[in-house]
Amino acid sequence: MEIILASASPRREELLRQIDCKFTIITSDIVEDNDQDIPPEKLAVLQAKAKALDVAARKGASGALVIGADTIVVGNNRVYGKPRDEADAERMLQELQGRDHQVISGVAVVYKGEVWTDYATTRVALRPLSPGEIKRYVATGEPLDKAGAYAIQGVGALLVEEIAGSYTNVVGLPLTTLNKLLHRSVGVDLL
Repeated sequence: MEIILASASPRREELLRQIDCKFTIITSDIVEDNDQDIPPEKLAVLQAKAKALDVAARKGASGALVIGADTIVVGNNRVYGKPRDEADAERMLQELQGRDHQVISGVAVVYKGEVWTDYATTRVALRPLSPGEIKRYVATGEPLDKAGAYAIQGVGALLVEEIAGSYTNVVGLPLTTLNKLLHRSVGVDLL
């Protein structure tokens, strides 16, 4: 079965390669809108579904299985997507440091015109950070394309004090959730 990842995220690609999944990448043209007034779990699932459907529609009725995903960070009663620039990244990290937040990833599978969705939530605690630490981290460039402005799999690991839940969710693709969804929907297991 042909599997397509509807994502430009190198982290999602790396996670699927890590488990020896054979897939191709077709990037979705969907623009994420984190300002929608809906619960964050529904927002992440809605955007994951839109990405998978966009790629499936462009791919046509080839019988390919399309995986879409969207990851957001929720803290301080707000949704944090990717920062617009360095100043926005610094603002996000200042607001998230020293506190718990949630990382929510929506996952969608489209196959033969049907759609299945799920999501994963992980609690993450960032340690208290000084303004200098935040500036130095942002200067690495790493946080600029990451929801919440940090990368747990990179230098940002130095910011994370604790997680409760799926590590791969925080990276951007909850593999256990995806595997359960694939098994439940089309009878495919990644293992």
